[in-house]
Amino acid sequence: MNLLALDTATEACSVALQTGRQICVRFDVAGRSHTQQLVPMVRAVMAEAGIGFAQLDGYVCGTGPGSFAGVRIGVSFIKGLALAHDRPVVPVSSLRMLALPPMRDGAQRVLTAIDARMDEVYFAAWQRDADGLPEAIGEAVVSAPADVPAQAGAWHAVGSGWQAYRAALEASSAATLLACDGQALPRAADALALAQPCFANGRVIGAAELVPQYLRNKVALTLIEQRARRAMPT
Repeated sequence: MNLLALDTATEACSVALQTGRQICVRFDVAGRSHTQQLVPMVRAVMAEAGIGFAQLDGYVCGTGPGSFAGVRIGVSFIKGLALAHDRPVVPVSSLRMLALPPMRDGAQRVLTAIDARMDEVYFAAWQRDADGLPEAIGEAVVSAPADVPAQAGAWHAVGSGWQAYRAALEASSAATLLACDGQALPRAADALALAQPCFANGRVIGAAELVPQYLRNKVALTLIEQRARRAMPT
């Protein structure tokens, strides 16, 4: 299959294109320049593979959680392409993407955390399934680092939330860390790997069904709260 995947939910801007067994990738820490970098990166992988959008069989989209603006950029981009070319989509959690690389290296259980700003993290727990892919343990949450769900036992830890709040996350989760990678960011190539079984089994959605995974239910209220915090005296 020919599949285009991208993730823009964090400071990373990541694109991957699969054509048969070949995978073309672009990855950059874009900061807030996703809108400037995304289209050139997509064009670059399409040119490298020598195909056009009409030859794609489907799309894979990182749906967050992460930056509200970043998530919207990626979801809107994929939705537009999928609608224009009438192709199916597989949404993939950015937290699940983070869990895949350590599981490829043999990790059995992984705690992923993305820095959500405002002294909070997006947090999820994963176990390795029979196919070696991350399977969720409970629900992903957004919370203060001191309030994440307890996850006793031995774990690998991945994501920017661990770099920002490692001590608090270790204490609240009660996890014994076998390894910790606070530098890791979601990658579209991992989204492709996670989406493969979905395309094979027909577990796809239409473009109109693609929505961001914010975890924070009231985005507008959160932005107001953020402004209020900045206005508070220090």
